[in-house]
Amino acid sequence: MADLSAFPIATRWPAKHPDQIQLYSATTPNGVKISIALEELGLPYEPHWVNIGQNESWTPEFLSLNPNGKIPAIIDPNGPDGKPIGLFESGAILLYLAEKTGLLMPVDAARRYETIQWVFFQMASIGPMFGQVGFFHKFAGREIADKRPLERYRDESKRLLGVLDIRLKGRKWIMGNDYTIADISLLGWVRNLIGFYEARELVGFDDFTNVGTWLERGLARPAVQKGLTIPAKPDAS
Repeated sequence: MADLSAFPIATRWPAKHPDQIQLYSATTPNGVKISIALEELGLPYEPHWVNIGQNESWTPEFLSLNPNGKIPAIIDPNGPDGKPIGLFESGAILLYLAEKTGLLMPVDAARRYETIQWVFFQMASIGPMFGQVGFFHKFAGREIADKRPLERYRDESKRLLGVLDIRLKGRKWIMGNDYTIADISLLGWVRNLIGFYEARELVGFDDFTNVGTWLERGLARPAVQKGLTIPAKPDAS
């Protein structure tokens, strides 16, 4: 049985199955990337709900694994050379899981780097911009009388949707016929933009038909549907 005693996070969220990948997360766009990937890959894992509403990601135990204080984070008890490894940042975790299994990533080197660039496109552009739209459109920022910040993030989000729409023209997935971690990195964010953030009309989402059909395909995948609800809240049945 794996020994996770070197990881303080395992004292706050004890492992019932220490030989499995430990996932510390919540059902946010960044969080569900990893649960979706784990479901797609069929890797055994144990999810732990981190209550970000109660600032659990800022506890000393969580910060010991992720000093950035954001979900998700993982411990793989069977990391490189058979030694446990802890990782944070969703993009890095996606890359790690893909390389660990040899799946969800093209084997060809050029296409591999092309995939990585679209993961970075989500991390550096889509995620931050869509998150700001959510803040200024749905959350506390909507009370701000000056609407220029909202307009700036709205316009930039529309531009990014246009970039994605062009990329998806004539393609089933970001990498053509290959479903990869690039798709996984983006699905939750696009879903949240028009669903949870209620910004469909704001960004003119229906004008981006290639993105819309890609999102439908992605959400129809059983692993995506399951991953979107993991980790479950402790009071969930």
